[in-house]
Amino acid sequence: MSDLPRKAVTRTAKLAALPLGFAGRATWGLGKRIVGESAELVGRELQQRTAEQLFKVLGELKGGAMKFGQALSVFESALPEEVAGPYRAALTKLQEAAPPMPTRTVHAVLEERLGADWRELFEEFEDKPSAAASIGQVHRAVWHDGREVAVKVQYPGAGEALLSDLGQLSRFARLLGPLIPGMDIKPLISELKDRVSEELDYGLEAQAQQAHAEEFAGDPDVVVPAVIHQRDQVLVTEWIDGIPLSEVIADGSREQRDRAGQLLARFLFSGPVRTGLLHADPHPGNFRLLPGGPEGEDDWRLGVLDFGTVDRLPGGLPTPIGESLRMTLDGQAEAVYELLCEEGFVKESIELDPDAVLDYLLPIIEPAQVEEFTFTRSWMRNQAARIADPRSPAYQLGKRLNLPPAYLLIHRVTLSTIGVLCQLGSTVRLREELEEWLPGFVLEPEDVLDSDDVLDSEDEESAVEA
Repeated sequence: MSDLPRKAVTRTAKLAALPLGFAGRATWGLGKRIVGESAELVGRELQQRTAEQLFKVLGELKGGAMKFGQALSVFESALPEEVAGPYRAALTKLQEAAPPMPTRTVHAVLEERLGADWRELFEEFEDKPSAAASIGQVHRAVWHDGREVAVKVQYPGAGEALLSDLGQLSRFARLLGPLIPGMDIKPLISELKDRVSEELDYGLEAQAQQAHAEEFAGDPDVVVPAVIHQRDQVLVTEWIDGIPLSEVIADGSREQRDRAGQLLARFLFSGPVRTGLLHADPHPGNFRLLPGGPEGEDDWRLGVLDFGTVDRLPGGLPTPIGESLRMTLDGQAEAVYELLCEEGFVKESIELDPDAVLDYLLPIIEPAQVEEFTFTRSWMRNQAARIADPRSPAYQLGKRLNLPPAYLLIHRVTLSTIGVLCQLGSTVRLREELEEWLPGFVLEPEDVLDSDDVLDSEDEESAVEA
């Protein structure tokens, strides 16, 4: 029944051809330089050919290969501009579209999951998909009560394909590493594999989406479509129109870029506090700009889609994140280092210089140091280069830090969101969102009193000594 290329031999052959193709193009590039073409020209052409092959294969396979491509896509801001150019168009295609399932397959899945009379559930159903993603595609339809809906249909065999692809990709993760400087590809693939079962479960997705829809109902800034029906691998939700964030990135106005960035940051930090859940797939294809924000039709709201991957965080983001960020901004090197050790970011067998750790962190948290910050690709590239250059102290220190499992998904979501903000080029009042929503970032009154007591006792000791 499935038209997804999922036979192990076929999928393995397609993925295995990728590193061979990279090596072949490198040889081709060397040959062209030998016969006199400039290295810069050859390099640009080589990058373009590599991008075309990589993302063509990832898009065709869907499954884990495309999921990996989407995860990478938010980091293109970290690439040097002469390298990023050829990749950008191919990456954007992955964020919004993929080859669709044939109509006969879609109908067969709907009949199997919703019953032989599935058409009676809809007044209208568009056979041509409006969007396609790594494990399913979305069809626009009209529910039997007249509401416009989005019908998400999972590809048959998606789970098998997802695991197979990610397993293959992990085998040559080292070859893919240079795509994103400073990004360790293997843990990214491993973390994606850990989330497979959750993402395939549309029941869990429906619960997470409905929790957000209820919490954000009537919200002036964020719109989450309500869940209407869910059965096995079919999910029906309210339809929302809007401008995909990928289009805003490509040619949005300054007003749209700044508004989208502010609302994306607001949703990232407020969601866990308000719902106990963190939306963990923040690539541009999952967001829309909708007209009609607090200032009227000329203002914008953020539409949020796809809750297949979430992190469950009762009480919001972990308080140590806010505390360590606040103390870093205050220059409290010893306190930051002690907290990082307590949380497992520094292993017991390793000793680091607290001041060096502070110097490592300060450039990363620059957006929180000021009232508003403009995220740019050049800033992202500078950060990536600083951390990825083996000759730099930041690289040496970064290699000795540890990322505890509880923080792995939070870390990826934060990096991904920053990547999207840099693609947008947004000017964002990030500190405002941190003060409002990040536990531990603002000292509570009782904490201020405690610190005053400590200072008073220190003053008394000093007076006695004097």
